[in-house]
Amino acid sequence: MPTIVDARGMNCPEPVILTRRALAEAAEVTVIVDNETARENVSALARSQGYDVRSEQRVDGLYLHISRSPIAPGPGPLPAATAAAETAAPSAAGPTVLFIGSDMVGRGPEELGAILMRSLLHTLTELSPCAATLVFMNTGVRLVVEGSPVLDDLRQLCERGVQILACGTCLGYLGLKDRVAVGTVSNMYTIVETLLGAGKAISL
Repeated sequence: MPTIVDARGMNCPEPVILTRRALAEAAEVTVIVDNETARENVSALARSQGYDVRSEQRVDGLYLHISRSPIAPGPGPLPAATAAAETAAPSAAGPTVLFIGSDMVGRGPEELGAILMRSLLHTLTELSPCAATLVFMNTGVRLVVEGSPVLDDLRQLCERGVQILACGTCLGYLGLKDRVAVGTVSNMYTIVETLLGAGKAISL
């Protein structure tokens, strides 16, 4: 019997994350989704790892039947972005630092940007190795305070050893300094020193 993953009603990247977990433990998996984007993403992941995917439309959703291809004895390469994040060792010159200067991703609709930021930080918890340090500045510091929708993900990253630095000036300006719930209140000197010492610095 295949393992069943019910991913209906879930936003990206949750269907892919759940599928990857299931494939790590079972040779056959059936993933149920309810939209075309999820179908494409889950199918792409499975095929990239050497699985066959058969799609079946039912009244209650799209059923993706995933099984090992007879011509592929083992997992194939992961998609480029995932493979780089999971297999690349930290740069010899220094660690990877992720600079987050806003509480949303991009410059489009604010609601979409907030959704993307939540998705990005949640995805980080599923990848290893991850960035060594997350630096939050400007409105990005809203993500580390009480009431933030990503606190659970940030706490999980902290437990894995990821350093979280939040700009004290930014927190003070926004009146949030007494509401910090995760990470360390930092200063410009330490933040700049961290960025300059990074083997790779990625800005959002």
